[in-house]
Amino acid sequence: MTNGTSHLSAGRLAGMSLYWLAVNVQWGALLIALIPAEAVQLRRLDHARLLSLILGIGAVVALILPPFVGALSDRCRHPWGRRRPYMAAGTALNLVGLLLLATAARAGSVALYILAYLVVQFGSNVATAAYSGIIPDAVEPSQRGAASGWMAVMTHCGTILGALGGGILVQRGLSGWLYGVIALLLPLTLAVTAAAVPERPGSPSGEPLRPGQILRSLWLNPRRYPDFGWVWATRFLFTAGMWMVQPFIQYYLRDVIGSAQAAEDAGRVIGIALAGATVTGLLGGALSDRFGRKRVVYVANGLMAAVSLGFMVVGGMPGVYVTATLYGLAFGAYYSVDWALGCDVLPNKQDAAKDMGVWHIAMVLPQSIAPALSGLILTMGGVRVGAGAAEPHYRPGAYLVLFASASLLLALSAWLLRNVRGVR
Repeated sequence: MTNGTSHLSAGRLAGMSLYWLAVNVQWGALLIALIPAEAVQLRRLDHARLLSLILGIGAVVALILPPFVGALSDRCRHPWGRRRPYMAAGTALNLVGLLLLATAARAGSVALYILAYLVVQFGSNVATAAYSGIIPDAVEPSQRGAASGWMAVMTHCGTILGALGGGILVQRGLSGWLYGVIALLLPLTLAVTAAAVPERPGSPSGEPLRPGQILRSLWLNPRRYPDFGWVWATRFLFTAGMWMVQPFIQYYLRDVIGSAQAAEDAGRVIGIALAGATVTGLLGGALSDRFGRKRVVYVANGLMAAVSLGFMVVGGMPGVYVTATLYGLAFGAYYSVDWALGCDVLPNKQDAAKDMGVWHIAMVLPQSIAPALSGLILTMGGVRVGAGAAEPHYRPGAYLVLFASASLLLALSAWLLRNVRGVR
């Protein structure tokens, strides 16, 4: 362990999680507002497939990198500690990627845009792979629900700010300002989090690993660690359910609801959902410490599965907002417990960041698969181009398939969690 765990104040827990705020401002802005809008500019007639291609290729980096970076940070002997050096280096690279991404969007180059997005993904995943080891490192088991709750709140608030603020700026043609805000927030919040983390210099766990050893260590046999395997599987299904729909919210509002300002309205929808999630974030984590993780997940995922179908029933933006609020309340309860549940079933606490990186694959792999499938579904459903339309619109029936698929995956995620035996 980097540091013997002790009871931490709410202020310290909040400071430790602050960097998640900036990370999620970035991804809320990129995934909900910027990239969907810029995909239309880059390839007007086939933007859904281009969006799924960009997200799928980027997810490969997020899939492969975290376990390796996590394993290296577990054994880091730097004077700054195990996690901080990777967080600082990853953030610096992330900033370079943002500059390239803005440049590529202005130049209208698809190839440069994809390359720049890969740089952003690489830098962000270097930083967050090491960052993911902090809760199991420094927080005692009795506080992990509370710590996961703080992480959830920072995540939700960041995504709200990124999606809502990003939607407003993109709709008004101020994407450059959005890139600048993200580039300012990342290093500022990193400085606060680095100061709050109770990490002593030069205190690695285990012996240095050679590349071959790292690769072999990534296999965590689900027969030997069944609880870890089931939690991994349920998180995979949950994330796939969300990512069947989330990147395409802007297009759904345009094509099904008929929004004339889809980028801005998409930000509002995500913002409202995550405002609800923030309300239940700390509450869900605290309740899971007292009553058990699984009960919270059963209720949360079951409600999300039911509410997902509601998006295809409502007939206008007021109904979308109500449905998004219910969805967000359930999502906040799930997400507050998710991280704590992962920490509880880690096979080896001495390899916390590496094992969290393996667990992180369950969140990232679906981000590659689900959007690609969704883009294919929308494209195969056919397009309709109205008079004077700036871009083709996808058919409502295809969106119904997306939301129904998401509902099924979320329900299956909750049902399979019953196989986890070592966690309440």
